[in-house]
Amino acid sequence: MGAPLQIEPFLHAGSGTWTHVVHRGDDAVVIDPVLDYDAASGRIGVAGLQAVRDYLDTHGLQLRRILETHAHADHLSAAAVLRAATGAPVGIGDGIRQVQAHFAQVFAIDGDDPALRDAFDATFRDGDAIEAGSLRFHVLALPGHTSDSLGYAIDGHVFVGDSVFAPDIGTARCDFPGGNMQALHASIQRLHAMDEATVLHLCHDYPPAGRGPRSSVTVGESRRDNRMLNAGTTLEAFVDARRARDAQLAAPALLYPALQVNIRGGRLPPAQANGRHYLATPLQGELPAGLA
Repeated sequence: MGAPLQIEPFLHAGSGTWTHVVHRGDDAVVIDPVLDYDAASGRIGVAGLQAVRDYLDTHGLQLRRILETHAHADHLSAAAVLRAATGAPVGIGDGIRQVQAHFAQVFAIDGDDPALRDAFDATFRDGDAIEAGSLRFHVLALPGHTSDSLGYAIDGHVFVGDSVFAPDIGTARCDFPGGNMQALHASIQRLHAMDEATVLHLCHDYPPAGRGPRSSVTVGESRRDNRMLNAGTTLEAFVDARRARDAQLAAPALLYPALQVNIRGGRLPPAQANGRHYLATPLQGELPAGLA
């Protein structure tokens, strides 16, 4: 019998993000690594990532791949930093091209810029198999939150990105570019159709007072208890509830910094003439006279 599958979650408290290290024997994959970023000061750091790297080193693991579940809008990816340190290739869903095309216009980036075209070492589609040493993942397209959202399935475990959260939180929002409530409903129904013992590993948790953070939930529990979409929720009821909820949500605090970095595979925009890197904020709405 081969070595058992092991999964170690790391919570990035500042963004409520889970990074997962999946390993068997000496082979490892890291899913959704996070870069520290303080918007007020512009300071970037790797303290959160260091815990992941220490775990890899302590257990003598060879990092075979870095996988992103989607281009995140709420934290900066540390994929490029981890790739530079380990040589492991970075992969994401092939829907990233739609995300890149949209935000290239937002940030005035040439759509043919190699920084976008070559941002990822691999892109995946529904049904693909991902080989990573002794690890083999099956790719599930899980659109709805974003057009590039994927799940990575292995041995009764699925890393679901932002598609579904802990039952008392619900599901992802659908008001981002490429978001679609009907598609998210179908994606979660696909997950809920799996064996009830299947473990869904979350990308985020925002625990209410009185409970600690959760990194996973079983299909059975999600299907029974998810407050936004459970076994008894119709498509119409889900769309109504999701639309009402999304209308109340503010934009993620790191939306623009995160997307500028994450559509580039975790790399910063190029340095300006003074040698410094900048993350821009496109202004919204009609500008008052005299400002421009």
